[in-house]
Amino acid sequence: MQAPLSARPAWKEPMVWLVAAIPAASVVASVALLVAAARSSGNNDAVADRVQRTAQIQVSDLAPDLAARELDLAASLRVGDKRIDVLPAHGAFPRDAPLQLALHHPTRAQDDLQLILQPSADGWSMAYPLPQAHDWTLTLAPVDGRWRLQGRLPRDQRSAGLQPALGAR
Repeated sequence: MQAPLSARPAWKEPMVWLVAAIPAASVVASVALLVAAARSSGNNDAVADRVQRTAQIQVSDLAPDLAARELDLAASLRVGDKRIDVLPAHGAFPRDAPLQLALHHPTRAQDDLQLILQPSADGWSMAYPLPQAHDWTLTLAPVDGRWRLQGRLPRDQRSAGLQPALGAR
């Protein structure tokens, strides 16, 4: 005959700890996720355009892209150590008016830049030391926003092409 097993306290049983620890860990992880989501600021959209949301559909104004395509506009951006230049590649650019260059940081909206480039002999330029530690999404437009060109400046590169977002017809 065997001697009866003595009962151990519940807190010494490993299975009791697993039954309690797994749900507790999931509650802690859920709270941490909610806190992280609440603290994130800014817009996390990849596209910086103002959009209208209707019934789960995002509608963006493509008129500036269509206008740039109709005018057959294209340009190139060159970045020097302390200077940014935009040179027209083809199309009928208004050469006497300043242009607005929007540089969007890939992940932090607070690091986005809005620069006004003044007309120069070859195109448009501005003295500005642009950080090259990450990619930039580029949007070039006149101040009134009638047309726009878009492009991407990869990390550590000194030039980028700017063209309408909508391709050829």
